[in-house]
Amino acid sequence: MTENQIEWSRKRDELVSAVAKLGFPKELGEQIAKQLGSPKAMDRMLAYLYNVKPRTAELVVDEMLAICSDIDSWHSKKAAEEANARYNEMLYYGLGTEDEES
Repeated sequence: MTENQIEWSRKRDELVSAVAKLGFPKELGEQIAKQLGSPKAMDRMLAYLYNVKPRTAELVVDEMLAICSDIDSWHSKKAAEEANARYNEMLYYGLGTEDEES
C-alpha cells in the first residue's frame, strides 16, 4: 500500500469508529468515507462529529452532502480559473495563426 492509501485507510477507520460511537451503524460511516473520498474531507467530517455530536443520521448525511458540495464548488472554481488563465493567454499572445509579414 502507498502512503496515501494508508492515510485514507486510517481516516476511514477513524470516521467509522466516530460514527459507531455516536450510535449509528458502521456501514453509514463506511459509505460516508467512500463519498467524501479524501482524508482532508474526512477530517472535516470528523471535526463535525466530534464537536456537534449529531443525534440523527439525517444530520450526519446532511453534513456529508454539504462537505461534498463545498469540494465540488472548489473544483469548479479552480477549473474556471484555469480556463480564464488560458483565455487571457490567448488574448495576449493570439492564436498563432496569423501570417507574419515582414
